[in-house]
This record gives sequence, C-alpha cells and structure tokens, in this order.
Amino acid sequence: MKRTRFASDACPVARSLDQIGDAWTMLIIRNALAGTRRFSDFQNQLGIAKNILSARLEKLVDDGVLELRPDPSGSRHQEYHLTDKGRRFRVVLLAVRQWGEDHLFEDGEEMTLLTDQRDGKPLRRLEARSHDGREIGDADAALEIRRRTTG
Repeated sequence: MKRTRFASDACPVARSLDQIGDAWTMLIIRNALAGTRRFSDFQNQLGIAKNILSARLEKLVDDGVLELRPDPSGSRHQEYHLTDKGRRFRVVLLAVRQWGEDHLFEDGEEMTLLTDQRDGKPLRRLEARSHDGREIGDADAALEIRRRTTG
C-alpha cells in the first residue's frame, strides 16, 4: 500500500508527521537524544531490522535531523549526531512521553520516568501558553492561514 505524503500540506502537524511520524523514526531520535551514535548501537538497543534502520537513518540525514560525522576514535565508522533541528524534537518526544504517562499505564505499573538530574524530580507538565504567558485551552486557540515569516 502506498503511503500518503503530506509534504505540501498547509498544516504543520501533517508535514511533521510526513517527516517524523513513524514509530521507528521517533525511537531512533529518542535514543539519539540519550547519546546513541553508532548504527550497531541503534540496532542492538531497538531490535530493529538492519534494512529498516538503514532506511530510517538515511531519511533522517536527508531531512537534516541527523548528520554523519567521523568516529572521533579515528576508526572507519561514522557516527550519527542530531542537528539543531533534531535536538529541537526533544520537546515533541516529551509531549508524547507525558501523554503516555498520563493515559497508557495502570496505577502501580512500572514505567520509565524522565527526571531533572539536579534534584531527581519529574519534569513539569508541558502546557500551551499564549505570547503573554496565559495558559491556553482548546477554546482559546484558533487556526489561521498565514505566510511563514522568520524572526
């Protein structure tokens, strides 16, 4: 079955899912954020087939989420490093993580928890805020079509 592409869609959610909306891709980025750099480490940690991993890593490099760098040890291997674009995906994974914590685990069930290294406390819940700091609910937001401008 051919996958529908959303690269030209006016919706940023659709375009984001077109580029990153695959479970393996999100897990690769999750592991890269945790420090994984080598193909073999991604493969061992995720248990993903080599051909699928190779395709996902190649796409992430082509899309500017990861970049290849020579192994600092001087070996012939290359390492995958997150670009700024890739590092900025951290907040997306945090939102997905917090949604999963809130809705996908039963009371008393074991799960990983992301904590602040300084004090060991869980991270504050993400929330939508207006330009002036007010919390924004569903009824407070509106979708508009605008041209993208930088700055």
